[in-house]
Order: sequence, then C-alpha cells, then structure tokens
Amino acid sequence: MENSKITIRSPHLEGAEVSWFAPICNGDDRYLGERSMDYKSTFENTSEILLTADKGGFRNILCPSSYQVGQDTLPFVSAVAPMTKQINMLAAIRCGEIHPAMLGRTLSTIDHILKGRFTINIISSPLPGEENMSSEDRYQRSREVIEILKQGWTQDEIDYQGKFYNLKVSSLPTKSYQNGGPLLYFGGYSPAAVDLCAEHCDVYLMWPETEENLRKLMENMSAKAASYGRKVDFGLRVHVVVRETEEEARAYADSIVSKLGVEQGKEMRERALDAKSYGVSRQAEMRELSEDDGYVEPHMWTGIGRGRSGCGAALVGNPDQIVEKLNRYMDMGIRAFIFSGYPHKEECERFAKLVLPRLKTFSMPIAQGKVSTEEPATPLAAGVRI
Repeated sequence: MENSKITIRSPHLEGAEVSWFAPICNGDDRYLGERSMDYKSTFENTSEILLTADKGGFRNILCPSSYQVGQDTLPFVSAVAPMTKQINMLAAIRCGEIHPAMLGRTLSTIDHILKGRFTINIISSPLPGEENMSSEDRYQRSREVIEILKQGWTQDEIDYQGKFYNLKVSSLPTKSYQNGGPLLYFGGYSPAAVDLCAEHCDVYLMWPETEENLRKLMENMSAKAASYGRKVDFGLRVHVVVRETEEEARAYADSIVSKLGVEQGKEMRERALDAKSYGVSRQAEMRELSEDDGYVEPHMWTGIGRGRSGCGAALVGNPDQIVEKLNRYMDMGIRAFIFSGYPHKEECERFAKLVLPRLKTFSMPIAQGKVSTEEPATPLAAGVRI
C-alpha cells in the first residue's frame, strides 16, 4: 500500500467488490436535463437494470433512498430479490424512517430471502420535511438505530436507552441470516459522520475526488477507526464512461450534459435532501478546481456534477485507462467500487464487456465470513418455530 497511514480491514483481499447502481429514485436518462419516458423509474425498467448487472457479473448493486418521485428502497429490494442469481444488494436505509425494532425485522426478512446476499447503506440525511434537526442529532439518531440493530443481531434481547429510542423487546424477530448481521456501508464527511462510521460501520464510501484528497480522507478515517480499536474498508462511488477509444469516451461524456442549461442544472442539484451537506459542497469545490474541459486530473471528469447534487464526477477513458485508474485506487487501499452511467442499462452492459473481465472481484459478505454454507439457527431459517 502506498501510504502506511492508511489501514484497511481487508489488506489480504486481492481485487475489489465491483458494484453497479439501480436508479430507483428517478435518476436515469440519456441526457441530463432531458426527461424521457423510456427511462422512467418503473419496476420494469429498474429491475431490468439490476438483473443486467447480475447477469454481467457485478458483485453488488446500490439501491438508493430518496423522497423524489421513484420507488421506495425496501419494497423494491424485496420484490426483485427472488429474481437474482448471484449479486448482492446494497439497500440504503434512511435512519429514523422506521422504528428500529421493526426495521430490524424487515431487514432480517430480506436477508433471509437473499440468503445472506444483503448489505446495508446507512443514510443520515434529513427526513422529508425535517428542517430543524442538527447534524449532530441526525448522526446520533443513526448511531442509536445501528446499536439497536446490532443488539437484535447479536443478543437475546434488545434493551436500549438513548436520546431518541427507549425500548426493551425480544430480538428473535430481528435475527439475520448472516452471522452478526449484514455489513454496513456508510458515506459522510463531517466529524460526526466520520466518528459514527469509525465506531460502527464496515465500508466507508467516498465520492470521487483527486487521489490526494481521497488519501487524506482515508488517513483520517483510519486514524479515527483506530481510536475505537477498529479498521474499515474503503469504497468509491463514481460514474464511468468507457469506450474503445479515449476520444469516443470524452465525446460521449460531453454529450451527457449537452442539453443541460445552467439554471436547470442548479435546480437539479438543489432538489435532493442532502443538497446542503458538506459532502456535496466538496463535489462543488472539485468542479471549481477542474480545467476548462472539466477534468480535475487525468480521466476524472467533473462535468457530470453540473446536474447532480451528490456523486459529481466520472471516470472517462478507454478500457486500459479505466483499469489503470482502478488499479491505482486499489493500491491505495480501496476495496469496493459502485459505478453508474447514463443510461444505466446500456452502460452497465458496456462496462461488463470492456472492463469487468479484467478485474479480480469478490463478494464482501463472503470475504468477511458473514455467510455460512449451512442455514443459520434463526426463526426464519433452520431454527425452531417461535
């Protein structure tokens, strides 16, 4: 590893967990700023994208959470789960939406349906209409949700007293298929966010930035996790445009935003619940540092961020260039990638053809020993009926 200040949970693993993105929150289009009914967030459209990723060999897929017009995360995941063959599913959970014990039962049910091919993305953004809660309180609420879930997964009883939740109840309905519960993925940049991830989560997800800035984020998280006696793995959420030649890739990238007006892009960036977060501001700062063509470093293009509030940059290049960039990230210690492209199905197929066969991949839950070859002794599996 290039930097000894970066410590990761899985230094022994070669390659990465390579994932795709399911645009269930109305986030699919050919051109940013031009809506087409062909890419509407219907179950038929988005489930086809997910199943394409499964068939193409991706190891996980992020199913995001948003109040925008689209589909709710957990019903979508539950509905498509029986159709999948090998892909894991990374469901985004906005903490506070569902009572933690009931949430634990819901997640346990999905984990059993998928027989352990289930991971969780912890979200601490405001709930719809929630304007007065401080960032610190939002992360404290998330901490309490996580701690209650973990009690349910690992203890005989949930017995919890906190600022937001006080409950004492049997943990049997929340028992997960996976040993100790599904892996927790988390993204956030504020001190409260970093502290929460360092204490409780397994994979720290970052949005695209320069390699230098990514190293700083990884060093900071490594130090904070060490203060809890822990290590985490690192992941990168980034768009990708890959073509046979660099010229073709750059031309296609430019075309994605060719119909996006300045005011329209601003409106699109500001509509999300996390539009004013520190992480989003960092993406804006990166755009300001980029050259006139939108590239902040070789093959890292920020132009796509003109119409997005969150993940605001894309890897752009030919297959050799994309693989070389990913290898650099893996040498830094990144062990998980979540890719996306416009439109999602076609770009998923292209990445699976041009890049994925050249990468060594693994399933994070299997790599971390979360899934046994035998059904667990839970009420929803091999355990006695309650």
